[in-house]
Amino acid sequence: MAKAKHAKTNAIRLLEQQKIHFDVIEYETGDGQVDGVSVAEKIGHPVTRVFKTLVAKASTQKLFVFIIPVAEELDLKAAAKVVGEKKIEMLAVKDLLGYTGYVRGGCSPVGMKKLYPTVIDESALGQDSIIVSAGKIGMQIHVQLDDLKNMTKAQLAPITTTHA
Repeated sequence: MAKAKHAKTNAIRLLEQQKIHFDVIEYETGDGQVDGVSVAEKIGHPVTRVFKTLVAKASTQKLFVFIIPVAEELDLKAAAKVVGEKKIEMLAVKDLLGYTGYVRGGCSPVGMKKLYPTVIDESALGQDSIIVSAGKIGMQIHVQLDDLKNMTKAQLAPITTTHA
């Protein structure tokens, strides 16, 4: 279980409230290398296990959350189709904090201001657990896929350029 010495983010608080087992993994941010692939290297996990959280907006102004492997790119057409929209685009970085409560590089799929419709790339099916942001740059959480799915009410679908 998470140790008391870690800063408590919204994601960590929610996981603890739900009594979900997770591990906090911290990494050094001083070098400025906080992109997903660098984070995976720093924490010693394969890029197929470390996932990034992306937020997109539809023309209807609805927001959607997509969780994909850090080395992959979101397929906007496939993602739009999965969520039943004609077209989606990435949410502007300047709007991220206001909508989610998180900053770029520290956006967790757990504990956003609202529970937005969430899709996890189906490549996660090959993993028992995955690693996502803990809600702060420099912190990741290692959590069971089923627990993450339940917490975010996510569906699994092919939403990356290699899986769509």
